[in-house]
Amino acid sequence: MIEVATDTSNKRLAMQAYEQVLDLILNGGARPGDMVNERRLAEMLDMSRTPVRDALLMLEAEGLLERQGGRGLRIKQMQIEDYMDALQIRLMLEPEVARMATGRIPAADLDALEATLKAMLADAEAGAQADRAAVRDVDDRLHGLISDATENRQLSSIILMLRRQTQIFDLRSMPERFQDTAAEHLDILRCIRSGDAEAAATAMRAHLEQVRNSIINRLTRR
Repeated sequence: MIEVATDTSNKRLAMQAYEQVLDLILNGGARPGDMVNERRLAEMLDMSRTPVRDALLMLEAEGLLERQGGRGLRIKQMQIEDYMDALQIRLMLEPEVARMATGRIPAADLDALEATLKAMLADAEAGAQADRAAVRDVDDRLHGLISDATENRQLSSIILMLRRQTQIFDLRSMPERFQDTAAEHLDILRCIRSGDAEAAATAMRAHLEQVRNSIINRLTRR
């Protein structure tokens, strides 16, 4: 994730603004094509315009916002072709990233993420509705943990950008298929924990293919 604020306090506020604006975009609180008003966002978030501006620059770098000449930023209108292109690249990269991450992630980090997934899965199996923000958070944690383990910052940034672009579509189906997603995530973690790099790559590829299929199925049901 690109950080542009220099002061520690501004960085913290910029990240808070980033998370809140990201939630608006991914959860439908702001629509594709809407112009982004920096001043109104600052008022809504009850902070100065500097961290909000930094947050918007991060979101622009991740491909969720785009510039409209002299009119400022707007929420990018993502087409299904954009989604399929981004996911195709993810399918090329992330299985190899999972292979590279195997043996590099501390057991404590795997334990913590596994415990969170199992707790959320138990709640879902008991009938609780999966929360979109919680689903996105655990998804970010898993894919971020794996990509960061490569210790290649450019690769991690590319994957994050691609994931943000696909999440606009993913999050509309993620809660309803959360149990399947959690099981796929747990399988990836199990393979990484076992030290089987090839199995980790295969599990990651299978997960991304299921994500792609769920979106295609949802779109064809319209």
